[in-house]
Amino acid sequence: MRAHPAFLLLLTAWLGLAAPVLAAPRPDTLILVSIDGFRADYLTHGKTPAIQALAERGVRASMRPSYPSETFPNHYTLVTGLRPDHHGIVANVMDDPALGHFTMENSKDPRWWNQGKPLWVTADEQGLKTAVMFWPGSDRVIRGRQPDYWKTYDKAFLADDRVEQVLRWLDLPEDRRPRFIALYFDLVDTEGHRHGPNSKELDAALASTDAAVGKLVQGLKARGLYDTTNLIVTGDHGMADTSKERLVYIDDIAGGADRIHMVTLGVAAGLSIAPGAPGDTRARLLARHDHVQCWPKAGAPKAFHYGTNPRVPPIVCTAEVGWYITTHAAFAAMKDVNRGSHGYDPASPYMAVGFVAEGPAFRAGVTLPTFDNVDVEPLMIALLHLKGPRSDGSALAFRSVLAKH
Repeated sequence: MRAHPAFLLLLTAWLGLAAPVLAAPRPDTLILVSIDGFRADYLTHGKTPAIQALAERGVRASMRPSYPSETFPNHYTLVTGLRPDHHGIVANVMDDPALGHFTMENSKDPRWWNQGKPLWVTADEQGLKTAVMFWPGSDRVIRGRQPDYWKTYDKAFLADDRVEQVLRWLDLPEDRRPRFIALYFDLVDTEGHRHGPNSKELDAALASTDAAVGKLVQGLKARGLYDTTNLIVTGDHGMADTSKERLVYIDDIAGGADRIHMVTLGVAAGLSIAPGAPGDTRARLLARHDHVQCWPKAGAPKAFHYGTNPRVPPIVCTAEVGWYITTHAAFAAMKDVNRGSHGYDPASPYMAVGFVAEGPAFRAGVTLPTFDNVDVEPLMIALLHLKGPRSDGSALAFRSVLAKH
């Protein structure tokens, strides 16, 4: 096990568990790796030896995503410590009264992102260099700042190339070298959608992504940086099998497509009632139905921590795991659905996310009880010896797995 003699004292001080340390040493490097769609049980597929080796030398867990269990909301939660309802990226697709319509491709306006404060902004304010390789929000100016080094998302930029770029950033002179790096991989999610979470294509994506993680580890060792680097490998959400045989037509439930305005369709759907719609429309939507449940935004389950942000549509619907919400017109246009989807209730084991942490800050060979992904940002704040903004999580979730020196 790697060790840093000052870490635990500093972290316990940050948590208020010991007298504060007057002068913090320079923090170890922290690399946050996200594997999009990295379902917790993928580690049992036998395709991830590099990540498995990190888990054996460090900490592993099953992590609960935030609602909705989608890509943009949960990536922003990981770096802000806030629920989507609080950081404002409440879905992959959403409306704002002042800003209009948001999609993953149309999200450049920084005002979409300013309700949260990502870790790279916090670090930059406190004098640490940061680098981000493809992370939602990182190519936007948020609160007047961006990472010191970043790249605009390009799906054609392969995993090995992403790792090479991270290693080039680590080759910079020490005064220019980033102390916090975020690295994003998307192939596992892509193949999970196309072919399903139990497909040979998914396993091939796991293997190639794992090889890229192994390349990162070897690159750290070759540069003499491995012993002073904390690695966190996790993701944003899991994945469940879906099929065009398991569809819920929300326009049928509402009594007609002209009665509703859809903001988003899929597993987690958001809508409003169209002006002039018959008076029974709301009651029809909120009644009990097979394979889907709808709520007024203020009545969403408390466990979702969702429904206060003005960007959340007036009515929120979530499909039963394995089912998909659509309309007749939408399905006619796409003619099929993905073989795998996410967005379901975060409590579902199919949405659980793998989490592995290894480095001088962590004990070896430890399994941590399931925790919420809002806890990751407070942990990273502590690892980097920063003063963090308000968070919905707590680093206390990791107290039992921190290395003791």
